[in-house]
Amino acid sequence: MLNPPQQEIANNTNRLTTVPGASVPPVVVARENLAHESDDDLIHIDNIDNILDLTEDLYPVFTLAKNKARFLRMLTWYKQKEAWLDVAPLSGVSKLFKQQTKELEGIRSHKLDYEMELETGTLTPSQRSYRRDELKMCKVHEKMAVHLIAKMQVKIKSGRR
Repeated sequence: MLNPPQQEIANNTNRLTTVPGASVPPVVVARENLAHESDDDLIHIDNIDNILDLTEDLYPVFTLAKNKARFLRMLTWYKQKEAWLDVAPLSGVSKLFKQQTKELEGIRSHKLDYEMELETGTLTPSQRSYRRDELKMCKVHEKMAVHLIAKMQVKIKSGRR
């Protein structure tokens, strides 16, 4: 539920506002501009090389609590797999490589779906917020998967020589 100032902003979005007696033209406030920080966060995610190396204060911010929890579980899983790679047998690495490669295709497909939905401009603000959060989750998941796949490729190549 929105607190009173947020509710007032939500009620007044996309209305023309003027100050009595002022000669300034009215300002139109677009709903999309109220949540621009999530766009900044998406750009921030694109600039990160390895999400596993981030400190807690630099983790992506998710609107939905379930995505924050999902992110933390995913982060733990990928960190454990990265540590496991040091002692893993080549057959296990090859099996995980195939699984992760297949999963990466699904992640990219979902990411593309969310990007296309966001571009349509027909979503309600809550739908838009949800899709942005899911897109952010897909981008983070993709980054972690790509990083792990790259490490596995190195391990597989070095193990076959």
